[in-house]
Amino acid sequence: MEWQQFEYFQTLAQMEHVTHAAEALSISQSALSRSIARFEEEIGVPLFDRQGRSIRLNQYGHIFLKRVNRILKELNEGKKEIQDMLDPDRGQVALGFLHTLSTNYIPDLIASFRNLYPKIDFRLGQGPSHTLVEQLESGELDLCLMAPMKFKSPIIWKQLWKEELFAIVPKGHKYAARGMVTLKEMADEPFIHLKAGYSLRMMVEKIFKDAGLAPRILFEGEEADTVAGLVAAGLGISILPDLKGIDQSKIAKIPIQNSKFYRTIGIAWMEGRYLSPATGKFKQFVLEHFRDIARE
Repeated sequence: MEWQQFEYFQTLAQMEHVTHAAEALSISQSALSRSIARFEEEIGVPLFDRQGRSIRLNQYGHIFLKRVNRILKELNEGKKEIQDMLDPDRGQVALGFLHTLSTNYIPDLIASFRNLYPKIDFRLGQGPSHTLVEQLESGELDLCLMAPMKFKSPIIWKQLWKEELFAIVPKGHKYAARGMVTLKEMADEPFIHLKAGYSLRMMVEKIFKDAGLAPRILFEGEEADTVAGLVAAGLGISILPDLKGIDQSKIAKIPIQNSKFYRTIGIAWMEGRYLSPATGKFKQFVLEHFRDIARE
């Protein structure tokens, strides 16, 4: 059974006239008749009642036409969806990113990109690094903005930017007015961490471990703005990048003494995997955007 036979049947069922249907399909009447006969043979019942030159859908034909209409509708919508995706100025980008990028980087990037390509849509996913990698490998995501890790081939990761990490304390905290704070001082305070498995959590743990220290973890959160909110409520302190997209009226951002700690963010994709024109445009936009910032 071929897809073309479904189209032939649908056209003939709608017109109930062999000559007119053959003309509409740009085939001969005999070719249409042979195709419909084979089609009915495969279905197992006649779909039309024939009386001389007259042809009418029978009860089986009416039932089957409903199914065929659905099948062809799905097929045509699928074709259109693929065509839209392949149109450079349309389509969809499946983008994954770390939770801590959701407050300002991601909204700003997408808004800037959509000023240029307003018809391109996004399907967004956020999570810890290991989840993003799994979704990238499975094809659920096209691109990921994330910190570096031990990626396995064929994942490609390219650095975009670096950002300093700061001590974050409540506005009324004893360290809030300080110009600097040490890791030792921070280790003596109740600490609010991101949950295990998050790249920023692993980075902060390494910072303390390299200094021979361990924070006293009081709470763990899944979102950077949740961590900042718990800090603002006076429940502890934390280490975070400068999250411009959150309310900072109740927290203080303090440099950490003796060293500047940075985290690096890059863009990852699967080498050799087809990227739609829309995804390719966004990838190039991101690379050029941060390349231009680095030159400033």
